[in-house]
Amino acid sequence: MPKLTIDGQAIEVPGGITVLQACEMAGVEIPRFCYHERLSVAGNCRMCLVEMEKSPKPIASCAMPVAEGMVIKTDTPMVAKARRGVMEFLLINHPLDCPICDQGGECDLQDQAVAYGFDRSRFHENKRAVPDKDFGPLIKTSMTRCIHCTRCIRFSAEIAGVEELGATGRGEHLEIGTYVQKAISSELSGNLIDICPVGALLSKPYAFSARPWELVKTESIDVLDAVGSAIRVDSRGREVMRVLPRLNDEINEEWIADKTRFACDGLKRQRLDRPYVRVDGKLQPASWPEAFDAIASRLHGVAGNRIAAIAGDLADLESMLALKELATGLGSANLECRQDGAAIDATTRAGYIFNTTIQGIERADLCLLIGTNPRWEAPLINARLRKRFVTGGLRVAAVGGTPDLTFPVEALGGGPDTLREIAEGRHPFAERLKAAKNPMLILGQGAIARTDGAAVLALARQIADSCGLIREGWNGFNMLHSAAARVGGLDLGFLPGAGGRDLKAILEAAEQGAIDVVYLLGADEFPVSRLGKAFAIYQGHHGDAGAHRADVILPGAAYTEKNGTYVNTEGRVQQAKRAIFPPGEAREDWAILRALSERLGKPLPYDSLEQLRKRLFELKPHFAVLDDLQPAAWGAFGKAGATDAAPFRLPIENYYMTDPISRASETMAACSAAFVATDARKTGTHG
Repeated sequence: MPKLTIDGQAIEVPGGITVLQACEMAGVEIPRFCYHERLSVAGNCRMCLVEMEKSPKPIASCAMPVAEGMVIKTDTPMVAKARRGVMEFLLINHPLDCPICDQGGECDLQDQAVAYGFDRSRFHENKRAVPDKDFGPLIKTSMTRCIHCTRCIRFSAEIAGVEELGATGRGEHLEIGTYVQKAISSELSGNLIDICPVGALLSKPYAFSARPWELVKTESIDVLDAVGSAIRVDSRGREVMRVLPRLNDEINEEWIADKTRFACDGLKRQRLDRPYVRVDGKLQPASWPEAFDAIASRLHGVAGNRIAAIAGDLADLESMLALKELATGLGSANLECRQDGAAIDATTRAGYIFNTTIQGIERADLCLLIGTNPRWEAPLINARLRKRFVTGGLRVAAVGGTPDLTFPVEALGGGPDTLREIAEGRHPFAERLKAAKNPMLILGQGAIARTDGAAVLALARQIADSCGLIREGWNGFNMLHSAAARVGGLDLGFLPGAGGRDLKAILEAAEQGAIDVVYLLGADEFPVSRLGKAFAIYQGHHGDAGAHRADVILPGAAYTEKNGTYVNTEGRVQQAKRAIFPPGEAREDWAILRALSERLGKPLPYDSLEQLRKRLFELKPHFAVLDDLQPAAWGAFGKAGATDAAPFRLPIENYYMTDPISRASETMAACSAAFVATDARKTGTHG
């Protein structure tokens, strides 16, 4: 490890790092614009200049590797003069529009101009002007502000894997753009806004809406997919203004997906803000007592086996526990949290979580995708796969569609027949799995949400066993979920009890008149038209499919409006925090169920969120361990049997329209029109 001196302080640092990183380790702040910890070094802004002994001029610390015996000075008159000169050059053409710039108040250029710049300009020539570019419905451009740090270009090429941004021209005529006028077609494009150090790239939906000092900032998690990204919800009054990422190296690093960031405008549209009861075929506004009376009247005398409950993809653990115990108290074992009908075996936890972990992807050297499109189901897991491909040479193969995942994917086949060949060692890929150091497979919901799903699951487990994916210190079997509530529901046992019906059986029974009452806890992702004449109670926050079918609507709270516990696809327990209050008469979901249980004469044994969580922890102690991963024991799961030769169908047809919140979002509607209608590559339809 090299030893060097920084501002008179001797320090020992790891080999291979840069002088800038060494200065940071020594507690010395170095200004920078082009340098970013997760991007390649460009060395073109020159703001990070420092003085190095025996060097005739300042050096760019971001591009200089450390060496034994270096003597670095960061606070000399030479350094101060150099930084001041660089800042003057950067501001020659930068417009003085801070009062109208959305970056104002959180702008790197503002902060560093104050700390390191000059208090006036010596240039009186006309400033250059650059035409704004059209980057699509998400990113607003003001390219006259661009300082050519090239962070956006490097992010697009290296992290997002979409090489659509670049520079044309030289010197004063240099411009950043997409070469041909087109929108940036990446599910991670919103991160360009975060990494831009000036106001050149901004959020188009958020433009001119608020100032950062007006906003209340709440740290929470995202629930629009099953990754559980760390986010910050910025709100003003009773409105969510924007969603930004938080640093979490184990899950999302410092990125978030576009749906996570931009679908928040759907939180204020098509909301359910008061109870409704269907009278003479039409939904009529009602009070809470009237809604509860309608439910109690319909449930009176109904046998428990004629009642069913279905939990939706955004449900939190607290509300699922309350609904499960209410349904059990009414004598019903017809519980279901798998809206897509996926044949998930909940007897072994290792059979339905992402055992490798998201961060563990960076150790893998061979990956088999089965019926999944991670670019749409979990963009940040796809970004990890690409990161490993770029840095470590990960090889990826797929069974069931080969969508454009931003890295090469080898097509092995379309359906279960190929899986069986691999499992039985008759396919060449089986030997490659056995020979790999850290092989992994990712089983998507598209492979098991079909009639032969249990047999496909058994084949995937057989591959894991026969090809050596389960080894000491390594578990390469992974199930990728797309619903935030799925792993929590499986952990909680929100599944058919003894003699209970699963989703398929519930729908068949409802059509045949064998199910009288169905309770939908935010359940919108299944064919509600198949409920027949059953009395439907819908508890949720948006007027989506379930609400249109409902006979009684109970307005609940969205994930930004309640304190809720979720379990991500890795099995990591996380908590979402309330940023704002629900609109109108809407209430938190567990509180609605507690009040309803009282009216039904089956009161639940908790009166506060703390009591409910205590009950939750008693039932499943691992729910009390937040933000930590506990390895699951490997065991038997799945059910061997015959399989259908039909190819796997990828589960998501439109990334921007997967849940009630995103379907209510005007921004997501614009993205759907701009990207999905014109691009079938990511759906795997060509593969």
